Amino acid sequence: MTTDEVLAGVGPRLRQMRKDREVTLAALSETTGISVSTLSRLESGLRKPSLELLLPIARAHHVALDELVGTPAAGDPRVRSKPIVMGGRTHWPLTRQPGGLQAYKVLEPNRRQEPDLRTHEGYEWLYVLSGKLRLVLGEHDVVLTAGEAAEFDTRVPHWFGSTGEGPVEFLSLFGPQGERMHVRARPKGA
Repeated sequence: MTTDEVLAGVGPRLRQMRKDREVTLAALSETTGISVSTLSRLESGLRKPSLELLLPIARAHHVALDELVGTPAAGDPRVRSKPIVMGGRTHWPLTRQPGGLQAYKVLEPNRRQEPDLRTHEGYEWLYVLSGKLRLVLGEHDVVLTAGEAAEFDTRVPHWFGSTGEGPVEFLSLFGPQGERMHVRARPKGA
């Protein structure tokens, strides 16, 4: 495949990824700092993609850059994810398909941070694999340990990270607003 053929496929892929995730051009513009008109020209193929434009879009969609410029190999059902480091935190994508629920394995290094509460559309579910995860959710400030889970509407101001007592490894499932994960527990004695 030639470079021109690869670049010609980027615009439609960007538009499809954005639509699958139910994100407007205005919302993507706000997240990436790229103007709506530039995003629209990229998607329609009227502007050539550059790293300067593709990197913030990849970050906004939580995908590797190669997903924006090429399609993943078909056939093997295993997810061969490459780690993404954002803000010192390492994310391993566990889902390949854009849109809908997204799953990540996350490693937060041992560090003490001042919580910076944020809000956005969506719903999140966290499950701690090892270590201790501090979750600040509205007025609640809790510590989750291995085997514990939390689920919440991301429109509630929230922050999560290491307690500063060691690294923490956890799973994160995130979905657009309205999609919720359900955890079923067996009744005692069953």
